[in-house]
Amino acid sequence: MTADQHTAPGLTGDRARPTSRTTVAIITRNRREGVLHTLDRLAELPERPPVIVVDNGSEDGTADAVRAHPAGAEVLCPGRNTGALGRTLAVRHARTPYVAFSDDDSWWAPGALTTAAQLLDDHPDLGLLAARTLVGPDDAEDPLNAVLADSPLPPSDRFPGQPVLGFLACAAVVRRSAYLDVGGYHPLLFFGAEETLLAYDLTAAGWGVTYTPELTAHHHPGAAARPGRSPLLQRNEALTGWLRRPLRVALRRTAMLAGAAARGEPGAAAALLGLLARLPPALAKRRPLPAHVERAIGLLERPASAPSSVRPGTHQP
Repeated sequence: MTADQHTAPGLTGDRARPTSRTTVAIITRNRREGVLHTLDRLAELPERPPVIVVDNGSEDGTADAVRAHPAGAEVLCPGRNTGALGRTLAVRHARTPYVAFSDDDSWWAPGALTTAAQLLDDHPDLGLLAARTLVGPDDAEDPLNAVLADSPLPPSDRFPGQPVLGFLACAAVVRRSAYLDVGGYHPLLFFGAEETLLAYDLTAAGWGVTYTPELTAHHHPGAAARPGRSPLLQRNEALTGWLRRPLRVALRRTAMLAGAAARGEPGAAAALLGLLARLPPALAKRRPLPAHVERAIGLLERPASAPSSVRPGTHQP
């Protein structure tokens, strides 16, 4: 399907004015058809949200195709692959109080953005809402839904939903001011398991982070196999330790990664080299978490917590 074959139901030629208080932010790279399909789905939403697409250095004509799409998305082209930091760029450009994140293979269910905005309006200390994610054309439950719902963190009368310290990046809605208050996604991580550190930082700053299954996001990932754990995920789990966790945790994670590299485990050597290259700036930017956040992490690290097979960065390590 070409760009001019994509339609946006409910929009006129002058691109009908959005009424939503929530902007949808998308990062993409060389996934032209995927992001156009996502724009089709977002254009069907009754909220008619404004959309910002950050093109992370695509070479397949993505930016021009998005500009031509009748959804009227704003396109930001930083000129390079900014990884997860593209989301921060979108948040800075947003002109609404709330921002919902999608990927180029995910979108929001009708009414979800209205519900999210109302919850954020009603709870001024709420910083991030993690949504229930349905996967593929059969709307299968993402395994993460059960993990977040079963979080051992105690409920709070200040916030709706279940307190968590992790979420899926393409199924979350943030309060723009809270996100910018903590700096958004950390630049050292670039991409991979970046959600955990953001959840830590929001919680440390007093913002609520909760799983709210009343919100639904749809995720249709490609069928390409993803064998093993990405070196970026391994690297960033250890980096998060150096940036925020007690030294004993950072040292233990680094030792485990070094051991895996010595055993020749896939990706471990690359992850270790990436960690060592970023260790000096990580130490310079180190900011240990307050005691109450460490206590919460301790609840999540007990043996009864989420199995290690759950997506890193969302199982609240």
